[in-house]
Amino acid sequence: MKKAFSLPVSGFRVNFPTALLLPLAPVLLVQARRTARRTPRLDPASGADRGVAGAGAPDLRLVVIGDSTAVGVGAAAYTEALPGSLAAALHRRLGRSVAWSVTGRSGATARRVVTDLVPALNGAAPDLVVITVGINDLIRRRPLRAWAADLSALVTAVRGAHRDAAVLVAGMPPVHRFPALPQPLRLVVGARARAMDRVMREVAHAHGAVHAPMDEAMARDRRLFAADGFHPSPAGYRAWADDLARAAAPHVPQAAPAGGTGS
Repeated sequence: MKKAFSLPVSGFRVNFPTALLLPLAPVLLVQARRTARRTPRLDPASGADRGVAGAGAPDLRLVVIGDSTAVGVGAAAYTEALPGSLAAALHRRLGRSVAWSVTGRSGATARRVVTDLVPALNGAAPDLVVITVGINDLIRRRPLRAWAADLSALVTAVRGAHRDAAVLVAGMPPVHRFPALPQPLRLVVGARARAMDRVMREVAHAHGAVHAPMDEAMARDRRLFAADGFHPSPAGYRAWADDLARAAAPHVPQAAPAGGTGS
């Protein structure tokens, strides 16, 4: 068996056969440092971190929990970021009024979401919880075995606290197409992201959650990326939200009959 070469790339660590990576190592290190230096730092979305899509009393409650994409980095307001866009997409698809809220933190890993953010959901009664994690675990070179354990703990914690809610795990983005990353760095880090997404799918299925892979075609349109070439733009959040709504719709609780008790 060929020995694998583990290469730290400005916080990334990926395993490739030594014969493939050794010649590329100097190039990857230079590209990683240059990318880190040139990539602009964007703020999270602003405005109210909760709202309602649709008219009348909401009968579907959505919580988005996770990392910088949960808090809308790349968009000016939550209403045009993932939480508001997903609530609007669910409203259009289901014809139901959707109350949404967000609990997130830029830079959060799966483990940090379990320890710091899941407890903040106490008192909430969501019908659908959407989890967005992974990029920061990729950046911090979390080993795949530990990544699987952290994600399992996260899904278990959410399902344990909200047994009646559907849980959707948003898949890893197609990092191998991120405009912010030059080749061959994009290829190397993207391969690791795909491996993490396979783990995501297995963990979600094992714990009764839904895994929603991100459509790779989205990443071919530069307009769907924010100025940093890393996070979604408002248009990117809308496109992503449409995909997530399509995946989530069959799993959310049915609306209560007219005159009955809300879900």
